[in-house]
Amino acid sequence: MNRSAILQFFSFFFYLLVQVLILKNVVLFNTAFCFLYIVFLLSLPVDFNPLLLMLVGFLLGIGIDTFYDSLGVHAFAMVVVAYLRNYWLAVITPQSGYEAGTQPVLETNGFQWFLVYSIPMIFIHHFTLFYLEASSFAMFWFTFLKVLASVFFTLIVILLLHYTFRGNQRRI
Repeated sequence: MNRSAILQFFSFFFYLLVQVLILKNVVLFNTAFCFLYIVFLLSLPVDFNPLLLMLVGFLLGIGIDTFYDSLGVHAFAMVVVAYLRNYWLAVITPQSGYEAGTQPVLETNGFQWFLVYSIPMIFIHHFTLFYLEASSFAMFWFTFLKVLASVFFTLIVILLLHYTFRGNQRRI
């Protein structure tokens, strides 16, 4: 096993534990939820096997579902994101293309590219998650408000953590 695979293995459990131990109870105004665990799936290398990506998304989602008692809602949302991720990466491919093993993260591709990449993926995840959880469109606008607030909250936390931890590594 190479260093990258070992790092990904430990980060899988790190995101799972942070989500269920810390972020499970972090809710703003009973509307905005932070689902940081999606970063794990979004930051896997560009050339990651699509079937393996969906399996990893399912495992992470079912791990979250186990602690949230949500009967597969997170697993389904993660599999949807894993399925659409490679298509979205193909749409937003830079002119020079992606190098093999490149991670689609902020420091590699820049702030604007990262927003164009991550916001739709986070939106799809949250939209799928909240509407599947609601199991109806009866409260469409309230659920949509939860989706938008949660996308914004999750994105802010991702950017804050990125600049807090990755920013220090660059200076060393």
